[in-house]
Amino acid sequence: MKPALKLLKWYQEHGRDLPWRKTRNPYHILVSEIMLQQTQVDRVKTFYRDWLKVFPTWKRLAEASNEQVVRQWSGLGYNRRALALRDIAMQVNEHGIPQTEEDWQKLKGIGPYTASAISAFAQLKRTMPIDTNIRRVLGRLLFGVPYPQPDIDSQIQSSMETFLPKSGAFYDVPQALFDLATMTCTKVPTCSECPLKTSCLASQAFLSGTVSIPKQMIKKTREQTHRSKPHPDRIYRGRILAIAKTTPGTSFEDIGLLVDKTFDRKLDQAWVESMIKRLENEGLLKTNARTILL
Repeated sequence: MKPALKLLKWYQEHGRDLPWRKTRNPYHILVSEIMLQQTQVDRVKTFYRDWLKVFPTWKRLAEASNEQVVRQWSGLGYNRRALALRDIAMQVNEHGIPQTEEDWQKLKGIGPYTASAISAFAQLKRTMPIDTNIRRVLGRLLFGVPYPQPDIDSQIQSSMETFLPKSGAFYDVPQALFDLATMTCTKVPTCSECPLKTSCLASQAFLSGTVSIPKQMIKKTREQTHRSKPHPDRIYRGRILAIAKTTPGTSFEDIGLLVDKTFDRKLDQAWVESMIKRLENEGLLKTNARTILL
């Protein structure tokens, strides 16, 4: 049996029960994909359901204000994702739902992975969205690379014509790969339990214990930080947004100590105000007479 068919059989028995897998609605799929960027699955489940209650359609989201969108997104982090999602909805509401992967990519805010994911999961196209998890599994399975890097993606894509089944539930293969990556083909894989162990070109090396485990799977991007602060700027930006939501009207002069216990007015005031300015420029909050508002 071909590896993809083995994988689908395993998926039927072991696949995770996730709400966005019960729909073919492109909008619902897009919401889940944007939320899942940099956020754990278990956290997304609740936010996904609540979001769709408030913004059930493209049109409803397209008509929402920045304030409504950011408030509903609050708690998920990386708030720019919420505004990007709303802007995509505006484009779809105006021009209609794209029908091809190429047309999805023409929308501002949608890259190759998201376009491929919507095409596969909502429109049942024979395509492979490649993220970190799928890269890890397929890099090991097809090419014997224990810890594949993004430069292998083109090779993976080139092999999909033969790897993906030409009929049946080929659109579920990426979902099955996600689950295999989460349950079995992890950083240190449990190859002995993997349904693809006899087909995987990397399994023998892992089973023999000859693979050197790296500290990091992929080199992390260095985040912006301010002098000796213990957190990157995005943490303090999130705190500023939380204050704008719960205590609108807080002054520029007061917000420093509220977001940073080690705040020093001489060294940090300009830093705090620059974050406020960036948040305002990104449409995530408003300011009035040196106070912050949502």
